[in-house]
Amino acid sequence: MNTSIAATDLPRLSDIGTDLLQITRCQRIRTLSVPFIACLAYWLFACSGYWGFAVLSLVVMSFITYGSTSHDLVHHNLGLQRRTNEFFLFLIEAIALRSGHTYQVVHLNHHARFPHEDDIEADASRMSFPRAILEGFVFQFRIYIWALRNPRGRLNWIIVEGVVVFCLILGALIAIPYTLIPVIYVGLMIAGSWIIPLITAFIPHDPRATDAVHQTRLFRGTLFRFIAFDHLYHLEHHLYPNVPHQNWPRLAQRLDPWFEKMGLQSIRFWF
Repeated sequence: MNTSIAATDLPRLSDIGTDLLQITRCQRIRTLSVPFIACLAYWLFACSGYWGFAVLSLVVMSFITYGSTSHDLVHHNLGLQRRTNEFFLFLIEAIALRSGHTYQVVHLNHHARFPHEDDIEADASRMSFPRAILEGFVFQFRIYIWALRNPRGRLNWIIVEGVVVFCLILGALIAIPYTLIPVIYVGLMIAGSWIIPLITAFIPHDPRATDAVHQTRLFRGTLFRFIAFDHLYHLEHHLYPNVPHQNWPRLAQRLDPWFEKMGLQSIRFWF
C-alpha cells in the first residue's frame, strides 16, 4: 500500500479495535462452505432442469469466491493453519476455474505497489471504461502469465493450479457429446470472471490521486451496500488489509469519524 501524509492521520488498528481481526467459528465455517454449496447447487439444479436457479447459483459462487472467501484466504484472514489456508485457496479458486495462488501473488503485489504501473491487478484503473470492459476477456490469462514470471515462492502451486483448471475445461469439452452441463458451467464461470477488472480496479480506484487515502474511493449509502452485498469497503480494506470481510461494516463505522475529520468525501448514489 502506498503511504502518505494523509494516511498517517488515520488511527492504528490497535486504536480502533483489534477485535476486528476476530471471527467466530460459525463465520469461518460459513465462509468456507458457501462456495461449495453454491457449486453443488448448480449441478443439482442443472441436472433437474432448473436453469434459472443453476445460473443464480454460479452468480453467487463467482461473487463469494473472488470477493469474500478467496480474498480472505489470500490475506490469511480466516485464522487457519497455513497449509489448510493454502489448500482451501487452491481448491475454492480451482472450482471457480482460476488459480488461487495467482490471485494471491497479484493481489498482494497490488497492496504493495498500487498505483505504480507494475501493479497488474489494477491495470484497469488506468484504462477507459470500454477498455476496462475488454480487459475482462484477457485478465485471468494476463495475471497467470505474470504470476509465472513473478511467483514469489508460489510457483509450484501456480503451475499445478493451471494444469488443474486446464484439465477441468478439457473434461467439460470432452463431455459435450454426452451432456452440456459441464461446458455451460465452464462458460458461466469464465463469464463471471470477466467483470473482475471493472469491479475491483476501474470503479474503486483513482491512480491519479496524490495519496493512499484518495487513491481508493470511499463508498457509502444503503443502496450501494445492497448492490455490493456489503462488499463496498474497498478503501477500508486497503488501509487495514488484515481485517476479514465479515468485519468491514464495523471497521467502516469506526473509521467514519476519522474520514469526516479529514474531509474525505464519500460517493453516494440515491441514499
